[in-house]
Amino acid sequence: MSAGVLVAGVGNLFLGDDGFGPEVVRRLAADSCGRPLPVGVRVVDYGIRGMHLAYDLLDGYDALVLVDACPGGGAPGELTVLEVGPDDLGSGEFDAHGMNPVAVLANLDQLGGTLPLTHVVGCMPADVDEGIGLSEAVAAAVPRAVETVRALVHRLSATAPGQEPATAPDPLRRS
Repeated sequence: MSAGVLVAGVGNLFLGDDGFGPEVVRRLAADSCGRPLPVGVRVVDYGIRGMHLAYDLLDGYDALVLVDACPGGGAPGELTVLEVGPDDLGSGEFDAHGMNPVAVLANLDQLGGTLPLTHVVGCMPADVDEGIGLSEAVAAAVPRAVETVRALVHRLSATAPGQEPATAPDPLRRS
């Protein structure tokens, strides 16, 4: 049986911009009252509960959209969308009391699961020091991230077996 698409916000809201993922899924869920997501889409704020995410993935989702702060190159608030497969993950030490998305996904097979089609919607953080609240640049990126996730979910739902076709415009598409 197809379980649809899981949208997972991850991050620690007590570490500034690391709370990007939870904020995006919170807004996406609130926005869904007026603009519903396709049937079969589940939106969850996992925070730092890696084990919870791992066990939920055992339900056999067709696709996963992971929303997280992603340090690396680029300016704070810059969004990146990546498709991630098993070969991209390598390995990592799984911590049942924390959230390392790479380790959670890389070790899913040890729990008897398989990695679904996975996309990461990431945002370059400005500040991940202790403190509550997003920096100005990352807060400004949240509405764009909500629309990016929404478009991605519609596209993934259109390709998932038994799901409704996508009707929303796709901001990920480049002209």
